[in-house]
Amino acid sequence: MPRSRQPRRQATLASLAAELNISRTTVSNAYNRPDQLSAELRDRVLQAAKRRGYPGPDPVARSLRTRKAGAVGLLLTEALSYSFRDPAAMSFLSGLAESCESAGQGLLLIPAGPGRDDADAAAVVQQAGVDGFVVYSVADDDPYLAAVCERHLPVVICDQPREIPGASLVGIDDRAAMRALTDYLIGLGHRDFGVLSMRLGRDRSDGIADAERLHSPNFHVQRERIGGVRDAMSDAGLNPETLTVVERFEHTGRSGHSAAAQALGANPNITALVCTTDVLALGAVDWARWQGIDVPGQLSITGFDGVDEALREGITTVRQPQEDKGRRAGALLMSPSHSGVATVEMLDTELSRGSTAGPAPR
Repeated sequence: MPRSRQPRRQATLASLAAELNISRTTVSNAYNRPDQLSAELRDRVLQAAKRRGYPGPDPVARSLRTRKAGAVGLLLTEALSYSFRDPAAMSFLSGLAESCESAGQGLLLIPAGPGRDDADAAAVVQQAGVDGFVVYSVADDDPYLAAVCERHLPVVICDQPREIPGASLVGIDDRAAMRALTDYLIGLGHRDFGVLSMRLGRDRSDGIADAERLHSPNFHVQRERIGGVRDAMSDAGLNPETLTVVERFEHTGRSGHSAAAQALGANPNITALVCTTDVLALGAVDWARWQGIDVPGQLSITGFDGVDEALREGITTVRQPQEDKGRRAGALLMSPSHSGVATVEMLDTELSRGSTAGPAPR
């Protein structure tokens, strides 16, 4: 008799159980709860499955049954490529991934890049198969954040925004850290300051931030860091209204380069450029060297974050525990408070006195 050319049907959990004369639960346990089976029985199930081409229980069906996706969603405020390019974001991502790995959870990146509309944001978030969200530094009015809150899943915010009902928070005291850094510069004799800032709102704006822009930004972190500079100036008897703030929409070294030029062009008396990130500070130092300006002899430049490259370059900066932020955010999400009360964890920062800040020129 000629052999049938019809392909053999792929085994299912039920057919495999029938072939081995065991229950479907036993087959499932061989994959999902191996401690419930003897080593010999599990091996017999897996060998039969391999022989019949059975790939194991359907993960989609399992998630529908258990109502668990086995993954954490990370909401980013930037395009996806940003997470693998920005050093502070990479450190945070590394810490979060470590936390997820320890808990046996997957990690789904959800980029909330600028320019998306509310409907698009809602669709992306609603379709994410996750058990909870970590929100990494997004604007107060971000439509993705609103969509996340509508899912009614556990949420942990890192850095910003603050005071989201029901959400736990991991962050630092940005205002106090920047105030301490500015106090240090004032102690070195500096009286004329410029600030180079990441964007203050979701709309594109590149230039000197006027009073209205400074009083209505949507990013808590930038607002607080600028506020820390102004606090230190006020306490030292300096007029904070003389502060020159230059905003850049793109967070790159090139942005720091051009922002430094604009700040000194607007106020040539500036002796200290306070940057809200190390990335901007590195760009500002590059611009100063290109201009033949001695740092710190003629111009002091400081950063914020404490990323590896900045520390190697000797940038005076505020070191914050980015990787630990990621680990703590993951731990909080996967071990929620049984009391139902949101947890707030504020981590410590450290002033790193590098070689880019020195006494004000006479």
